[in-house]
Amino acid sequence: MNKDKKHTDIYPQKDTYPVETMLSRIKPVSSDSITEENSQRPKILIIYTGGTIGMVENPETGTLEPFDFETLIDNVPRIKRLDYHIDSFQFTEPIDSSAMTPAHWQDIAYVIESFYDMYDGFVVLHGTDTMAYTASALSFMLENLRKPVVITGSQLPIQEVRTDGEENLITSLQVAAARNAEGKPMLEEVSILFENYLWRGNRATKYSADNFDAFKSNNFPRLAKIGMGITFREEVLWRPKENAPLKVHYGMDSNVMYLSLFPGINETMISHMLRTPGLRGVVMKTYGAGNGPSDSWFLESVKDACDRGIVIVNTSQCDNGTIDPYRYKTGSALFQAGVIPGHDLTSEAAITKLMFLFGQGYDSDEVKELMETPLVGEMQK
Repeated sequence: MNKDKKHTDIYPQKDTYPVETMLSRIKPVSSDSITEENSQRPKILIIYTGGTIGMVENPETGTLEPFDFETLIDNVPRIKRLDYHIDSFQFTEPIDSSAMTPAHWQDIAYVIESFYDMYDGFVVLHGTDTMAYTASALSFMLENLRKPVVITGSQLPIQEVRTDGEENLITSLQVAAARNAEGKPMLEEVSILFENYLWRGNRATKYSADNFDAFKSNNFPRLAKIGMGITFREEVLWRPKENAPLKVHYGMDSNVMYLSLFPGINETMISHMLRTPGLRGVVMKTYGAGNGPSDSWFLESVKDACDRGIVIVNTSQCDNGTIDPYRYKTGSALFQAGVIPGHDLTSEAAITKLMFLFGQGYDSDEVKELMETPLVGEMQK
């Protein structure tokens, strides 16, 4: 990537308090302070953004509402049995994940950047609905990440008797603290931990609103087997190619959208969507291996959008598999019209990658090229 590109902070960075002010918001979870004697113990920062894991039922309305993070920690006494130094950072107001925006991603990235040298790993507590979007976005924003960022949450509040939140939090802390034989972090990427699975963040997607194992990664294997112990699959773990310091990119451009095809979609709909004012990129969710209607009006509308500089990325509505623009005539026609194949990108990774690339100031041709280039293990080409 061209690191000299000027950021176009469409979503300006917010809540970027001076580090001194942010330090005042750090709360110890473990009772000890860092001393020379215990300085080798893993130092983990929990970043609490909100989500079901930190909610409690309102006795009057029956709805779930966020509560103070310290109360959450009080409900997980086993944390204090871990031989780690653990601190927490709580957002001023907990965020329901359905209200998450690129500006919130910037806030999370800013916290990680601000305290990167102070901690060995980071655990982000987050709601499940948009967790895969946040994980994908952070994977692009945190260039040269060499420390674990583990995103987790729960399907049930941590105060519930059958909650999955306690186990997810404990295991995430253990993953964030894990080291290899050389004493280096076992994980050097953004990941999602849920139930007994550790997934690459930009390869995962939420597939269930009810099951405790709510996330899947259909086109990439899990990063670790979690059972009686935690066994990492070192052959699939991401390793940064450059030995360079962390560089956080804050520019994000949300002038992008999904366009999901369905039988009966018509010219008026397509024309209206592809002429949305300010539109720069589209993730087109097609059938099977990348197929769409063969109607002349459809292909002409798509070609017109591509000719106007809109980047259209072809992704499949199927959970498993990859885009093959040469397999069928209809898929080939889209390719000829200027649509680029999204290969095996998840829809979450595709849309956040578009936001990220346009947010870095790349033009349409550069974005097309980089959308087909694996940056942080988000796709196989």
